[in-house]
Amino acid sequence: METEEVNLWDQVNQANFSSVKEFLLLGFSSLGKIQLILFALFLCLYMIILSGNITIVTVIRLDHSLHVPMYFFLGVLSISETCYTLVILPKMLINLLSLLRTISFTSCATQMFFFLGFAITNCLLLGVMGYDRYVAICHPLRYPILMRWEVCGQLAAACAVIGFMLSLLGSLLVFELPFCGPNKINHYFCDISPVIRLACTDTYINELIIFIGGVLALMVPLTFICFSYGFIVRAILRIPSAEGKRKAFSTCASHLTVVIIHYGCASSVYLRPSTKYSSSKDRLVTVTYTVVTPLLNPMVYSLRNKDVQIAIRKMISWQGFHPKTIK
Repeated sequence: METEEVNLWDQVNQANFSSVKEFLLLGFSSLGKIQLILFALFLCLYMIILSGNITIVTVIRLDHSLHVPMYFFLGVLSISETCYTLVILPKMLINLLSLLRTISFTSCATQMFFFLGFAITNCLLLGVMGYDRYVAICHPLRYPILMRWEVCGQLAAACAVIGFMLSLLGSLLVFELPFCGPNKINHYFCDISPVIRLACTDTYINELIIFIGGVLALMVPLTFICFSYGFIVRAILRIPSAEGKRKAFSTCASHLTVVIIHYGCASSVYLRPSTKYSSSKDRLVTVTYTVVTPLLNPMVYSLRNKDVQIAIRKMISWQGFHPKTIK
């Protein structure tokens, strides 16, 4: 009799755990009519992000003078950030105009997987770009050997593979949990913190593993970047001419600006205890690194980089459309 009661209780629990088939993304629903203004604003920003990153990729592809490792990684970063925004912004724009803001269980898991995958890939790419600058400035004679094209391709591929492996782990740790109660996600997309809080079981172990993964994904490449720039600064200070120092610093300024924005925002969300979760603050910060950072990257690299500026001018003034390259 006792065994039958236990089995019956297990069946009830399983039924409850599988009761959540979709989630409700609250997003900016509390803002009322301001959502129309936000829709127009985010739509404009979305188009600027797409056009900016596509321009960077196109310019790097067409201009042979930019066929060097530094711009190869910049192109890969631009592609990754374009995909990154495609995962988040279209659904957010639809929800700003819709009264029905639901997302299916599978779609939510898929969105989280790709969002985390591209986000971690971006972090790792920024670390690799720091290494590229370190080799270029500290070991210029060995640069063609250390950063040959096959090595660059392997580094970029490794960033993507590691990024999506960690993303898969994080997504599985969230969606293996039972969701049997509330289904309202107080966010504008399926991010880890607001989703895992809906689970109707103890999530301590899952959150601990996710936190450790976040530390590895964020702090390891950031530490690597800090060490790289430590050696870079030491090498630059040894350059005798002021002009040489200025040129060396200018090649690193764009990358360093993006690193500060990206890692600063991501760390403030993912490297803190879940007890300090704040939906309103998290929405503001995630808007920064899901919208503002991809928006600023093309601007930072084009405005602060003379090579990219020259290449863009070439493309704008290009008279013929039939050639495949800009000469």
